[in-house]
Amino acid sequence: MNQADYPITTMCRLLGVSTSGYYAWVVRRPSTRDEANARLLETITGIHQQSRRTYGAPRITAELREDGLLVGKNRVARLMKVAGIEGVSRRRKTRTTVRGQDSRPAPDLVERNFSVSYPNHLWVGDITYVPTWAGFVYLAVVVDAFSRRVVGWSLGNDLKTRLVTDALQMALQARESDGVIHHSDQGTQYTSIEFGLRCKRAGVRPSMGSAGDCYDNALCESFFATLECELIDRHSFRSKLEARLAVFDYIEALGCGLIRKP
Repeated sequence: MNQADYPITTMCRLLGVSTSGYYAWVVRRPSTRDEANARLLETITGIHQQSRRTYGAPRITAELREDGLLVGKNRVARLMKVAGIEGVSRRRKTRTTVRGQDSRPAPDLVERNFSVSYPNHLWVGDITYVPTWAGFVYLAVVVDAFSRRVVGWSLGNDLKTRLVTDALQMALQARESDGVIHHSDQGTQYTSIEFGLRCKRAGVRPSMGSAGDCYDNALCESFFATLECELIDRHSFRSKLEARLAVFDYIEALGCGLIRKP
């Protein structure tokens, strides 16, 4: 790039290389490996752009393998580093679960086993928050453990029980629900009489993990972590309406309500 400013012989002398070696390098064809890396980097860049520049090496590697390209994560990470391509990192978790003093949690029907063989056998629910300049907006979701998709969700300005009953209602309208297990934490919204009665009327079997254990609700934690990386941490919402529209766009319009397997 400096050929217009400095003679080739001068630059070669400063860099400690021979002039003949430089000209040999100029006319040398790229190796097969270099050509393959160039093609792979082009694909990596495309996936990164489609993810709105959020995917890191693990998720890009997963996308490549789904497309039939069997490449290692270390190779993907190395090419991304050389090209200056980076994913986004996760924020610290803020507590949204408060256990009621007189709550009566449901039994744990899941015991951390989220592997199911058909849809609408196990749903998982949880709550997170979206910060805005005007205060928090709270998001409740219901995830189908088989399809790993968000099948119900609700946004609200507070953490009242209606937040989770509305998310459950959306799932009930979208899916067959007779006998489905709804697994959650022991937050007051899920242990409330209102939520229990709604489950009973719909034939939903409530299930709750142990208190203060994120691994008992790993599916929702995974979705929230992705949502935070790819949307919440990358925007500053001026109003609650702006946040609501962005979450709708992320889950519904972009089809991002899918939790990838590790």
